[in-house]
Amino acid sequence: MLRLENRPQPSSFWGYASPLLALVITVVIGMTMFAALGKDPVSGLLVFFWEPLRSGYALGELMVKATPLLLIALGLAVCFRSNVWNIGAEGQYVLGAIAASGVALMADKTSSSWVVVPIILAGVLGGMFWAAITAWLRDRFNANEILVSLMLVYVAVQVLSFMVAGPWKDPNGYNFPQTKSFELVTRIPRLFTGSRVSIGIFLALIGVLGIWVFLFRTRAGFAQQVGGLAPAAARYAGFSSRRALWVALLISGGMAGMAGALEVAGPIGQLTPYVPAGYGFAAIIVAFVGRLHPVGMVFSALLMSMFYIGGELAQSRLGLPKSLTGVFQGLLLFSLLACDTLVNYRLKWSK
Repeated sequence: MLRLENRPQPSSFWGYASPLLALVITVVIGMTMFAALGKDPVSGLLVFFWEPLRSGYALGELMVKATPLLLIALGLAVCFRSNVWNIGAEGQYVLGAIAASGVALMADKTSSSWVVVPIILAGVLGGMFWAAITAWLRDRFNANEILVSLMLVYVAVQVLSFMVAGPWKDPNGYNFPQTKSFELVTRIPRLFTGSRVSIGIFLALIGVLGIWVFLFRTRAGFAQQVGGLAPAAARYAGFSSRRALWVALLISGGMAGMAGALEVAGPIGQLTPYVPAGYGFAAIIVAFVGRLHPVGMVFSALLMSMFYIGGELAQSRLGLPKSLTGVFQGLLLFSLLACDTLVNYRLKWSK
């Protein structure tokens, strides 16, 4: 029979190979699912893994989707390495979008193009404010940050609905719940003509470098990780658990808020009820598939953005529901959780 046996120490090989095996399992199950739905499995895989790469425009759209996923995942990685379970990045993303929209709506045609700087800063501060609520409740009343941050997502969505259907509603928008389109000077600068790729991709890559330096090359980052791995050792070393909590959540909220600002002032160009696209939840998968490492999350963000684009193409070309995107995301997550068993255990045959 086949049984699991404890490893003397965690396997470094499976630490890197587990995400790749999880992807293979996801592809195999996905092919089976396409066949069960009466679709050609090869055509289904091409829609998900080839179409997002086949042209320059497709690659640009891939980077547009990957930018918010990567930014949010970077902040979540700091939280998870600090043993702070922020599940409400979606709400922080929405608040960042609302705060950035507030600044964008105050601009007019005479405003300087540098107005994009306060727009992005407003998004960062909005996300940090929403994450600070979770930090304060955890710090002051020892509230569970998982439940608090998750419930605040729905509060943020209600705030968004109120703003676009009330004070910020476009009077010339044919009664649709949305703001007016932002002025061109408020739009995040694009890199290429005919493409939606903006300077947000550079901000995300700078974030990768910054988070890597913070986590692995600074004393503060070391304190965050020690507090997550061994709280007792962190207290003995004099590291503050309160500081670790606030730092983790504020960084995470700020990164999610920046992603929201880049979306509303970039590809969307206005605030609408459709700003919540599930990026905050999908970024959790991105963070873990990337092994909570900034470089690994670059590749996992690209993979997750392929799922988003593939789901949209499967809806239009194969007649499949758009929810297929969530199915692939869930398959990848559960496959990763299963494959991670091999990090601490090995399969062994026994009579």
